Amino acid sequence: MAGDRQAPPGPRANVKMVIDGQPHEFPAGLTILEACQRVGIVVPFFCWHPGLSAPAVCRQCLVEIKGFPKPIPSCYTPVADKMEISTNSPKVLDVRRQMLEFTLLNHPIDCPICDKAGECMLQKHYFDWDARFARNDGSKVRKAKVVDLGRHIVLDQERCILCTRCIRVCNEVARQADLVMAFRGDRQLLTVAPGRRLDNPYSLNTVDVCPVGALTAKDFRFSMRAWELWATPSVCPGCATGCNIEIHSARDVIRRLIPRPNPAVNKYWMCDEGRLTYRRVHQDRLVAPMVAGAPASWDAALGEAARLLASARDKSPSTLGVVLSTQMTNEDLFAFTRLAAEHLRTERVYLAGAPEGWCDDILVSADKNPNTTGAKLIGGLTLRTATDLKQDLETGVLTALLLVGEADAVGSLGSLQSLVVLTSHQGAPVAAAQVALPLAMWAEVDGSFTNRQGKVQRLHAAITPAGQARPGWAIAARLGQALGAAWRYANAKQVFSEACEKIMLMSGADWGKPEIPVQLRFANSRG
Repeated sequence: MAGDRQAPPGPRANVKMVIDGQPHEFPAGLTILEACQRVGIVVPFFCWHPGLSAPAVCRQCLVEIKGFPKPIPSCYTPVADKMEISTNSPKVLDVRRQMLEFTLLNHPIDCPICDKAGECMLQKHYFDWDARFARNDGSKVRKAKVVDLGRHIVLDQERCILCTRCIRVCNEVARQADLVMAFRGDRQLLTVAPGRRLDNPYSLNTVDVCPVGALTAKDFRFSMRAWELWATPSVCPGCATGCNIEIHSARDVIRRLIPRPNPAVNKYWMCDEGRLTYRRVHQDRLVAPMVAGAPASWDAALGEAARLLASARDKSPSTLGVVLSTQMTNEDLFAFTRLAAEHLRTERVYLAGAPEGWCDDILVSADKNPNTTGAKLIGGLTLRTATDLKQDLETGVLTALLLVGEADAVGSLGSLQSLVVLTSHQGAPVAAAQVALPLAMWAEVDGSFTNRQGKVQRLHAAITPAGQARPGWAIAARLGQALGAAWRYANAKQVFSEACEKIMLMSGADWGKPEIPVQLRFANSRG
């Protein structure tokens, strides 16, 4: 009945409280730990994570509240009006040291060989809040090492501090109860649930949230020290979701991808499949321009490509096609769309990409292309499909083709009189092309993708392009000049700005530098 309906909740009232002698005001519903973080007061923790529930099991975040008989966990306790809190009283500091000593009691001294060294929360808290010699006589509880938990994860049970973060990732993010705690007391240990393996699609998030080196990724294990890595903000190219990530690289080689927090897109997570997309950046690359199957200079290759395309255009623009890929950046798509319309004068512009795959209702999209939305926004309603491309190739409508980017199963290319390919990898199109030009990949360029939500998100170049590979927009500009174009682009930002001016649905996009939450990672940052 209408009379039984409850009014929608109004805005939360603010609470006034005192932290370490200073008055503050916070919205109701925050925990004390979150309130402290908002005003820059450091309270250490192990078990708490902003994307998970708070079980208050580590007792490292204890604070003193006036009127309470003993310290309480700040990660679990909500703020209240007139509350007076101390985060640095002698009592709190002493309890904090005691909890650290207790956590370290049976912890192995593995720091010299531990993958987490350099980004370990236990290391950091020890030096920040304790830094005293151990009183343990060396007799410690021994547990299993190098335990194979699943397809991607190895566990060292001795290092585990029983924070339960990994268990909550499985339960609350992946929605699969793969991990449990077994036994009690100082014999308690992390293990897989009976009859299960840690093989859910989000299993590598357990490595991210592990505050110590208990859970390690087989893909990264013993490959690189954390302090040698450079962290570059970017976007996952694995599907249309566009999870925000950091590319961790060293010596121009990508070592791992980890999620970068974005509450509106991926929160704090990403799937295992997306994490491994970096491998292809270093495999089977086209590293030099090719003319008639032989390496050539950029000038020679561009001259020959322009000659082939101009000849086909002048004979009959209706038999000349341009294939763009939903794997390309907005900047590359805009530059080649302009090239096709203004200088190749063809209306046969096709859009191709990776086929659809598995999906879920957590993060993974069935569309395995990072920029389908951007391609459709930039290309407009005149774009033709991959099905149209196959049909036009089979019926002989096309005699010349400019194929740009990665496009799976585009059809038979043997009937073409002229084929110019711009791609990042070796393959059948390169073998069939008269001219093949090496294209830089997503991790090697500045640019942007537009995800399935319509959010334009920035990519930053993390590594040097392979061999002589170049960004797509730069190749389009040089190819355009060889075809008589007057326009030039100095950098990706210039292309982006022009696209925002000419494409209404990109008008609100911002090239600005994204914020990197430094408290969640320890690698060096750039970008």
